[in-house]
Amino acid sequence: MKRSSEQTVFPSVMAKNQKELDQMLKNLHGVAKYLHLDIADGKFVPNASLWFPFRLSQKIKYIAHLMVKAPEKWIQKHGKKVEFCIVQAETVDIPSYIKKTKLQKRKVAFALNPETRVSTINNYLNDIDYVLILTVHPGFYGAKYLRYPLKKIKEIKKINPNIKVIVDGGMNSLTVKDAAKAGADHVVSGSFITKAEHPKERMKLMERSFKK
Repeated sequence: MKRSSEQTVFPSVMAKNQKELDQMLKNLHGVAKYLHLDIADGKFVPNASLWFPFRLSQKIKYIAHLMVKAPEKWIQKHGKKVEFCIVQAETVDIPSYIKKTKLQKRKVAFALNPETRVSTINNYLNDIDYVLILTVHPGFYGAKYLRYPLKKIKEIKKINPNIKVIVDGGMNSLTVKDAAKAGADHVVSGSFITKAEHPKERMKLMERSFKK
């Protein structure tokens, strides 16, 4: 199966302050058109990331994964900084969130924690653009990779074959092959790319490994 020419691997960004963020954005300049921002409030997950009034480079586009207890408040304040937001399905009233997001003409995207079943969003899959499958317990770089959540991709695609599935967690040049085999459309890679000495080379390696 050939993939489209759109970006399939998204380097992820976690930062505790603006200095750390600026350094990361500098390192990733020219590596990818889109970056995946990991927003964490220290409540929904034990770690805080980008939980400050951050400034972003205008030379890159962004997707925000909101690992926060009140994602709609964040979206109201910062939503225009990013192309679209991925909210944790566990944190919102799903039908209400879909309705509001569609009214704003934004993409609808949900993330599922490893233990969260596809049945949580089953009835709404035809109204959703993206589902992010977490293959780690979220909040930290380097969390243990879990293969079992990849089974959810088949369940999702059975109901809506057109939905785009993103896999996030422990993705490197080996584990990305699991995601590709399971039917993922995109993957997010954290420390494997963003903490590498040569992130551009790592990005190319990930893209090659992800091709089916």
